[in-house]
Amino acid sequence: MPRTGYVYVPSPSRENLAVGLRHNLWGWRSSALDRAGARDAVGQLAEGDFLVLGHRGPNSRVKPGGWSDATLKRVIVAEVTAPLFTASEQVWLDDVYPERLGISVVSEEAEIPGKDLGAEAMECLRLSANKQGAAVLVSGVGGVATMAARLPEEGEGVADGVVEHTGEMNTFAKVLVRREQQKLRRKKFGSQPTELTCAFCERVLPPRMVRAAHIKRRSVANREEQLNLSNITAACLIGCDELFEHGYIFVNDGGFIEAGSQADVTEDLKQAATNVAGRAVKDYNDASAPFFAWHREHIAH
Repeated sequence: MPRTGYVYVPSPSRENLAVGLRHNLWGWRSSALDRAGARDAVGQLAEGDFLVLGHRGPNSRVKPGGWSDATLKRVIVAEVTAPLFTASEQVWLDDVYPERLGISVVSEEAEIPGKDLGAEAMECLRLSANKQGAAVLVSGVGGVATMAARLPEEGEGVADGVVEHTGEMNTFAKVLVRREQQKLRRKKFGSQPTELTCAFCERVLPPRMVRAAHIKRRSVANREEQLNLSNITAACLIGCDELFEHGYIFVNDGGFIEAGSQADVTEDLKQAATNVAGRAVKDYNDASAPFFAWHREHIAH
């Protein structure tokens, strides 16, 4: 059964939170995990489990259940990408925080009332606040599931081309990613476009046939990169999205499409890649170039 760790991040740790999200990491001082089995709890979190970070809540010195109706200024849901490990490289400015988890943010919401996380999750965050930010562990994904069920959709509908490849991501995580993708899609393409142009083949298509795709994969991007509109491009569902996703086509450092060597697997696949090769990519500019370079180096090889 998957597990969820809940960590409270107080107001003075706002910059540390930003740094952690920038590096896809969360860390603790060893002294914080030396108490009452805290290290054992964090050590049980495995790849694919959830870490929920609650930021800026009320006074935690209240009776059990006292946070059930509270509101958190920020709630960040992340998946664990690397189980507990130690490192001495200084990432945060004020301390090393050597005991760390690798994380990838799934969702970030503001002004979340307790009912949108559920009583158990809010109590775990209250307990974490009283334990110097040590993780409080529960079996299952109750708080994440509650958020996924309660938060409203942000987009047009299921078949609007918004959801990018999410691999083996938990079902509830996919719901939360979808909500965020809907927000980014609206910022990138407008709220109600009547048609969209694929950045690769330049076909003009109904919006539901064009995906708002991350150039550098969302799963490995840090939080700033996930939300950067220059890391999002329009990729049609007729073929360009899959060709680009799997590295059958890539964008060179001049902004032109090339067919990847991986496309040589079959003649038909090679032809599909060749059909768009040589075109200038609509979204290529100084801001998007580093993301296309990442794709070229890590996906297309």
